[in-house]
Amino acid sequence: MKTVYEIQQYLKRFGTIIYIGDRIADLKLMETELKELYQSQLIEPRTYQTALLILRHEIQMEKDKRQEKDR
Repeated sequence: MKTVYEIQQYLKRFGTIIYIGDRIADLKLMETELKELYQSQLIEPRTYQTALLILRHEIQMEKDKRQEKDR
């Protein structure tokens, strides 16, 4: 897993489709879904960690974009 798109496709395998319309909210909801899958022992720890890292990085990038835009 290397991209947010790949995470979305992975979540679809569990019947989860996320689209709120707010990019950061979408990413945070994906994070929550992954956490629930991990706690239910449906995904491997390595997969969970990798996906979480990608999502958190993307969230930070989106926040940085918004801050630049607001300046």
